[in-house]
Amino acid sequence: MTYRIEADQLIPGRGEPIRDAVLVIDDTIVYAGPAADAPATPAATVVRAPTVMPGLWDCHGHFMGIRQPDLSRLPLEELTLRAARVTADLRLALDAGVTTVREVGGLGIYVDRAIREGSIEGPHLYAAGSCISTTGGHGDLHSYPLAWIEHFGHMGAELRLADGPDECVRAVREQMRRNAKLIKIFASGGVMSEVDNPIHQQFTDAEMRAMVEVAGLADRVVAAHCHGKPGLMASIRAGVRTIEHGTYLDEEVAAAMKENGVILVPTLTIIAELLDSGLLPPYAKEKMAAIADRHKQAVVTAHEAGVSVAMGTDVSTSGGGDRPNSWGRNGRELVLLTEVGFTPLEAIETATANGPATLGPQAPRSGQLVEGYDADVITVDGDPLSDITLLAQPARITGVWKAGRRVKAHD
Repeated sequence: MTYRIEADQLIPGRGEPIRDAVLVIDDTIVYAGPAADAPATPAATVVRAPTVMPGLWDCHGHFMGIRQPDLSRLPLEELTLRAARVTADLRLALDAGVTTVREVGGLGIYVDRAIREGSIEGPHLYAAGSCISTTGGHGDLHSYPLAWIEHFGHMGAELRLADGPDECVRAVREQMRRNAKLIKIFASGGVMSEVDNPIHQQFTDAEMRAMVEVAGLADRVVAAHCHGKPGLMASIRAGVRTIEHGTYLDEEVAAAMKENGVILVPTLTIIAELLDSGLLPPYAKEKMAAIADRHKQAVVTAHEAGVSVAMGTDVSTSGGGDRPNSWGRNGRELVLLTEVGFTPLEAIETATANGPATLGPQAPRSGQLVEGYDADVITVDGDPLSDITLLAQPARITGVWKAGRRVKAHD
């Protein structure tokens, strides 16, 4: 089916908005530009909207099917139960205008097959499979016997422990055997893990280089969860594509990222949503409070240095958009980016045109309203350049198209 979307403004993803615009789509974008130059489309379905723009990319999310932000509960619930919950999260993502998710650890590697065969509805997924962690690192569930967590990882769950270059290489190859589109590693300690320190580097330089090399042989990039500066610099030296979080990023780190084309995925949402929620285990709340202000400053530093930024939220919770850090609340990241200095247009670029670059060779032609690109499109009931909070309100996302097929229509 061909759609002709006539809009007061078209936000292309990269570049200035176009007033009095038309977008013509089938499975790809046929035309995007001024109404005066638009082709005739007598057979098209016409849609009117204040704003049309590319569908949003969330470049750091987790489809885990958990109902509270406590990773220690992951082994306590069956994968099948959690996957069932994820099907509702996929719908919430679409309704929030998220047409593509770069899933950096979770069950997306499984549910993607059901989406592609048409069994369930959901965004495009580029999934990493299991996150790879050192023993005792951010991806180790410290309160369980080590043998249990090793078994959990070998079952294809969200966390995989690996130590030494050889085992790290095997862990990467296991994810690629499951058709992972990228590799996720924990280069530093974290907040949601019990005993490690977010500042400490965890994988050695040699371990990280080995994982980046093997992933690159199959045109996969590596996303590095990292807070502390030692791990940030080691990740950049190793050749990772993206830094997730980047809490202790400073001017030296920013310069190295820019020189090497490393993208920052900041994930402001998880801190803002969970810090005051009362849902965190005590150890996680203490660590999150300690990094909150430093993390905001890191994003400011990266932005001022010209580091490329892609939107990511770190949302992982099931149960509906009224729950903190849950699917459907993804658009709040754009609001938070404007609060640390991004213009609304810059924030939108992080969630559209910048998204595909986080996948390297796996990137689709997406994220921009450009002829020949995938027709992943949303319409908005208002002007997000004047009020960015519109993109954090799913009810104001009046239409969503995925590859030219309308998957949300205004009630």
